[in-house]
Amino acid sequence: MTPAQIKIVKKNWQILRLISPAVVADAFYSKLFLDHPELRRMFPLEMEAQYSKLIEMLSMMVARLENTVDFSLEMAAMGKRHVGYGVQAKHYAMVGSALLWTLEQGLGDDWTEEAAEAWKACYGAIEKGMTG
Repeated sequence: MTPAQIKIVKKNWQILRLISPAVVADAFYSKLFLDHPELRRMFPLEMEAQYSKLIEMLSMMVARLENTVDFSLEMAAMGKRHVGYGVQAKHYAMVGSALLWTLEQGLGDDWTEEAAEAWKACYGAIEKGMTG
């Protein structure tokens, strides 16, 4: 990611954090499960704790974007944990699509072409870090 893309992602995340985390996470998981119902079984029936984990995880990732060593180490550890949950390589594209859709919906007019490119680069770094 370029420094300009990191700045955009951080600014967008600050804007999105003004929305209730439960609303953001519910939108994300609703989109993910609507598009890929087969993934629902990988998650608990009660999703409130999962909502918090998602927002905390994304906040941590965004906060560490500039520190590539910490970011890489954290993504590798998270990737290993997710393998234990049954996550496969094909799932990353599904999650990425739902995440970008959620960001677009939540950011509204702040979702620009530059923001879309920055978030695609961000998710690409996350995916690369988690899959090795």
